[in-house]
Amino acid sequence: YEASQAEAAKPLIKDHKVAMDAWEAKRGGIKEKIRQLAKASKSAHEQETALRNLEHDKPEPLRVPRLIYGDATPEALKWNLAMGWPSGGVVSSEAGLVFGAHGMGKDSVMRNLATLNQLWDGAEIATERRTSESFTVRGARLTIALQVQEATLRSFFDRSGGLARGTGFLARFLVAWPESTQGHRPFTDPPDNWPALARFNQRIANILEQDVPIDEEGALSPAVLSLAPDTKAAWVKFHDAIEDELRSGGELYDVRDVASKTADNAARIAGLFQLFEHGMGGAVGLAAFEGASRIAAWHLHEARRFYGELALPEEQADAVRLDCWLIDYGKREKTSIIPRREVQRNVTPGHLRQKNTLDIALAELVESGRVRLIQEGRRKEIHINPVLLERGMQ
Repeated sequence: YEASQAEAAKPLIKDHKVAMDAWEAKRGGIKEKIRQLAKASKSAHEQETALRNLEHDKPEPLRVPRLIYGDATPEALKWNLAMGWPSGGVVSSEAGLVFGAHGMGKDSVMRNLATLNQLWDGAEIATERRTSESFTVRGARLTIALQVQEATLRSFFDRSGGLARGTGFLARFLVAWPESTQGHRPFTDPPDNWPALARFNQRIANILEQDVPIDEEGALSPAVLSLAPDTKAAWVKFHDAIEDELRSGGELYDVRDVASKTADNAARIAGLFQLFEHGMGGAVGLAAFEGASRIAAWHLHEARRFYGELALPEEQADAVRLDCWLIDYGKREKTSIIPRREVQRNVTPGHLRQKNTLDIALAELVESGRVRLIQEGRRKEIHINPVLLERGMQ
């Protein structure tokens, strides 16, 4: 879509460049004349009037759709959303480019996280500059979709000193932390066609081709989607059920920053479902919200698991990972006894195969009563507490 829009805009871009060159030449000529008159101590009233009038004739920025950004800095995002296309997304399967960028250094991370939060909220952001053009982001929308390795995210947390979560930046994300499927992915031939994916892509293409409501100042002015009465009742029930668990001692107390935005995210997702299925116009239906609320609740569950483990010291986190691997192995092989050599050869993640790391993790599990270490001669075994295999993880 971006490529086709850029191709179609090439003649307009050339015309705009010519218009800007002509405007800048006129502006430069008038300013030079004013300098000459000022040097000669003569009145430049006529030229000043011409300069003021010329400012009103400055060619408007040409807005060509650009939707996807990779590792753009928050400053670059603001500029592009204000002066270019007012809707975009930072989409990257290598989020180290984002979290490890210069703009996420310790000296600027708080300012830039606040900027991204404001863009997510659709807030107005004024940027004042002394040496270049000032601008204001108004009516823009930003999506962020990132895939990131755990080590990269831990490093970002360490460098940001807790700001990533304290500012509410991470709370705005829908977190998914799937378990690795390595070792369980036998080759299968792909299907001859993907009819559902083809229909999805066609629908997205149709939506992209619709006129975008952009006002004279370059801001988005989308129509407001309301909730049908039964949808609003369901949303209120969903909101209040979550709110009740945010209190001290509640199930969601430890992730209250994330949970407090879950109902908001459910409404956003429901709006997307409504638009995708029925287009603009009409209220958001109950079916759209029910699907959206299930997705939002699933991501909230993932956030609890994610932040619960990520908040642990590295040694305890390793113990949790080893515990999960041992129980999975025991259930799969129908055994509670695993040779240590088997663990050192196959445990994931791979850094647990290092002797010292494995020893520390095993010591944690022994202390908590989840395993016993048995040695007979040179043979070393790990005995899993049978209760864990019968009932699952406690």
